[in-house]
Amino acid sequence: MCRNITELRGLEPAATDEEIEAAARQYVRKVSGIRHPSALAHDAFEEAVQQVTEATRALLEALPERRQPPKTVPPLRRPEVRARIAARG
Repeated sequence: MCRNITELRGLEPAATDEEIEAAARQYVRKVSGIRHPSALAHDAFEEAVQQVTEATRALLEALPERRQPPKTVPPLRRPEVRARIAARG
């Protein structure tokens, strides 16, 4: 469905809140078809992101440990992405 969402289960160290929220946001963007919500859609969009984040966190906590780490590195763990985020802030 969405190629930008990477596996978060089994990361060492465990997925951060930032990574979980970023995956949730990407999912909501994909499902809603809204990249930048309008003022009218903002509250519903952010509520959906919060709910998906909470559901993802609960899922990751409930699943058994993975035997192997994911094959790809989540974008927020890549040095070039971290540098780009730091430059914005």
